Amino acid sequence: MQRPPLLPLLLLLLAGTAVADPEAALTVIGDLGWLNGQALACGQMASSGQAKALMIRHAPKTRRYGEAFEQQTSDAFLVQGQEPDRCPAPDAFAARLSELSARLQAVLPAVQPAGRQ
Repeated sequence: MQRPPLLPLLLLLLAGTAVADPEAALTVIGDLGWLNGQALACGQMASSGQAKALMIRHAPKTRRYGEAFEQQTSDAFLVQGQEPDRCPAPDAFAARLSELSARLQAVLPAVQPAGRQ
């Protein structure tokens, strides 16, 4: 059995992770992570789930983006945990998620799985 050439496969995978403005993308991913950590600390599990879904749908599957999201999630969780009585209202989370979704779509359009156009 003959193996497919490795280099063309790697190039195809890397082509799907190219980001026009990586710094803007990292900023919005960090903001999304912050919202996720705050939502977790406030018990807003629906908002946290939506933040994670946006991350999965839009962010390139790289260590850099994953670490940015996780670090901001952790930082926000710790900060919010110090002031649990100052949690935003659910509608504030919804508004922030909507704003972050628009920013994500601008810098990191969702990639359609192969065969789904």
